Amino acid sequence: MNVQTILQYGVRILIIFMILPIHELAHAWVAYKLGDNTARYSGRLTFNPFSHIDILGSICLLLTGFGWAKPVPINPLNFKNRKAGTALTALAGPLSNLIAAYVAMIIFKVISWISFGGVDFFYSNTYYYINLIFQYFIILNIFLAVFNLIPIPPLDGSRILCYFLPDSFEYKLAQYEHIIYILFIVFVVLFNFLSGPINWIGDKIYNLFYFLTGWVDIIMRAIIL
Repeated sequence: MNVQTILQYGVRILIIFMILPIHELAHAWVAYKLGDNTARYSGRLTFNPFSHIDILGSICLLLTGFGWAKPVPINPLNFKNRKAGTALTALAGPLSNLIAAYVAMIIFKVISWISFGGVDFFYSNTYYYINLIFQYFIILNIFLAVFNLIPIPPLDGSRILCYFLPDSFEYKLAQYEHIIYILFIVFVVLFNFLSGPINWIGDKIYNLFYFLTGWVDIIMRAIIL
């Protein structure tokens, strides 16, 4: 196993124990702010990773780069607007991943410019590995956000989709959620059939974030050069 592979798995472990808990905490926090205490009473309004880790989801993330944590329990009836509250709570998770990716890109650009000030370090193996770690971290967060926005139960995208659908379709979707979930996992794990579209969308978001952090380059160029 080469160094790049070790770093890749190391970042995946970091995602499991840090980013997935943030993702789930975001769900719990938004639900709490919108009037639903279910996640809080279930012990999910916490950053503790062991409150959120799903064994199968963690294994999938470690092996494939795509995974999930235990869904945060909510009671939509506690929201003033059931459908809007459910959709906003669902959106909070993927949004937390995108924010983490954007912040990581800012930090990485700052590090790159500072490293460039000491040219020897910029071209060193240490900087190369730091570069890899940040790239893996940013890409995984973006891809996790895209993955969770897929409108298939029980992923967050299905909760957001239901906001735009009639109640009858929403109830029908909930009725077959477990069957859809099992079939989805089989296709993702065994056939990896979503890797192409997810990679394409993820690349577009990565390029967008790179563009939207251009202000960092302007500031650091003025300081360093």
